[in-house]
Amino acid sequence: MQVAQETVINVPEIEPRLKHATIFQSFDNLEEGESLVIHNDHDPKPLYYQLLAQRGDIFTWQYLQQGPQWWDIRVTKKDLSAAPKGIPGTEQRDGSIWINIPKIEPRLKHPTIFQVFDSLKPGESLVIHNDHDPKPVYYQLQGERGDVFTWQYLQQGPQWFDIKVTRKEQGNSETVGQIAAKDLRKAEVFKKYGIDFCCGGKKTVKEVCAEKGIDATVVEQELANANSGSFTANNNKYNEWNLDFLADYIINTHHAYARKYLPEMQGFALKVARVHGSRHPELLAILHYVEEVKEELMEHIEKEERLVFPAIKRIVRAKAEGTPLQKDGPSLSETIETMEREHDDVGRAFDSIRDESKNYAIPEDACTSYKLFFQMLQEFENDLHLHIHLENNILFPKTVAVEKELAAA
Repeated sequence: MQVAQETVINVPEIEPRLKHATIFQSFDNLEEGESLVIHNDHDPKPLYYQLLAQRGDIFTWQYLQQGPQWWDIRVTKKDLSAAPKGIPGTEQRDGSIWINIPKIEPRLKHPTIFQVFDSLKPGESLVIHNDHDPKPVYYQLQGERGDVFTWQYLQQGPQWFDIKVTRKEQGNSETVGQIAAKDLRKAEVFKKYGIDFCCGGKKTVKEVCAEKGIDATVVEQELANANSGSFTANNNKYNEWNLDFLADYIINTHHAYARKYLPEMQGFALKVARVHGSRHPELLAILHYVEEVKEELMEHIEKEERLVFPAIKRIVRAKAEGTPLQKDGPSLSETIETMEREHDDVGRAFDSIRDESKNYAIPEDACTSYKLFFQMLQEFENDLHLHIHLENNILFPKTVAVEKELAAA
């Protein structure tokens, strides 16, 4: 319905599978400066993050009513073309909006920078012109808007500082897998929020947060802070290793770990299910998933060692020796697609184990074997995440890139 030229979307009256699609379609139909109102029986805040991830920072979100029975939110599409006009201390120059900080009233300096930044479209820039280094603005912008911009010094004193701030293109955002590959400390942040950086590592932070209803700005801030945190794993090392060395490391470390502990884990699963299954039927489901993981993963690592890793070593050798790559079957990229699908299957099985066990919560009547079994499951899952991460996000994409380079030569 239309009320004073403002669309009101009565969400409870819409078929569940069409709710988000209806809101997105209505938002896309808005002209800049126009609004719609979401009327719902609970706070639709997850939609805010989904809209931000898929459409960008091009709207405002204003609560008109916040429960307890009804929530009304006015969503307004920003008038981006008009936003910078008439702002004191700004001018268009060389395709960017220049902000002459010394000419702006002190209390308005930071708000002006944020107002101009929020008006930028992906790929557009502003330039901060100041009489000292405005680096505190960088940290404020990073904290409140997230990792959505680049910060480039055009002039760095002694009298004047010019900094070009560019809003990143949405399509160029790093995936969570790429972020973890560069710095494994950041994987700890992903674990904290239940973000899958191995099997689901091909999504951006914003995409994952939108799906989970998490504030992406908070996650991005913690990722930025992780640079200075303490973490004892091999920071950045895996990404620097030679590919053939990394392949051998995965075999000798993670494949060996799986071969040793999968049979033990299956034995504990069977024992604990027999003893405690009548009082804890979830153990029967966990036993099923453990047996599924054992069967699939043992077959999977055999296939990798017989087909995939030798192919990787042939590609590395051809690159090092400058010789043509022998083609004797499907490309490595095709084989890797199969490996990644199998990774997904095992990852989903462990997701189910975690759900059934309520995040490995140990009940009061658990015996020593029960406690040891859950500890074993949790440790195995942690190793599996790193194992799949090294393959999906480092070894496989880097090798495919080399294979394409050799094919094009």
